[in-house]
Amino acid sequence: MTTTDTATMRPALAAAAQQLGLQLSDTQFDQLLAYLGLIQKWNKVYNLTAVRDPQAMLTQHLVDSLSLLPALRRHAAGRPLRLMDVGSGGGLPGVVVAICEPGIDVTCVDAVAKKASFIKQVAAELGLKNLHGEHARVEELRAAPFDLITSRAFASLLDFTTLTRQHLKPDAIWLAMKGQHPAEELAALPAELDVFHVEPLQVPGLDAQRCLVWIKPRT
Repeated sequence: MTTTDTATMRPALAAAAQQLGLQLSDTQFDQLLAYLGLIQKWNKVYNLTAVRDPQAMLTQHLVDSLSLLPALRRHAAGRPLRLMDVGSGGGLPGVVVAICEPGIDVTCVDAVAKKASFIKQVAAELGLKNLHGEHARVEELRAAPFDLITSRAFASLLDFTTLTRQHLKPDAIWLAMKGQHPAEELAALPAELDVFHVEPLQVPGLDAQRCLVWIKPRT
């Protein structure tokens, strides 16, 4: 990403964060833009995303992932949490969460080795000790259980919850980022899962429907 790109994107990123009600430090803005630069650099070889235009990446990837943060902060309420981001690809939303929420320990899981390697490189270059990349099929991953499991365009809600259920702590929840209200996917979920909230998300600069589906096992 060129210096010009960074200079033009920073005000747009700051404006989007303000619209979302997010207080971020200068260092966090620097890290978000550096992350975007790394996606562009690695994309030439690793095909992390089909989106190539820097401005489109800013809105469709960074700002879209930032839209999760207000809900995540409400839920965390300042508690240190462990979060797994499934089918993370280039680290969305996991890397964005790790940058903006130092108290949340984020593990990005992807079945593609080069994508997990990219996450590890991002963690090293940006000094994010709370960010980890794991190369694994999520159903085969060996890890301590998590407080939160999230995904963004990973799979159907049924597959997402089925493949990751063994990784949930007691009282943990799933947070699935979706486009428009996924009525058919919700109808396919088994009765032992409780969809206790479907929250509309407003993504600054994006003319598309987005929502966040909150799910937990019924006790």
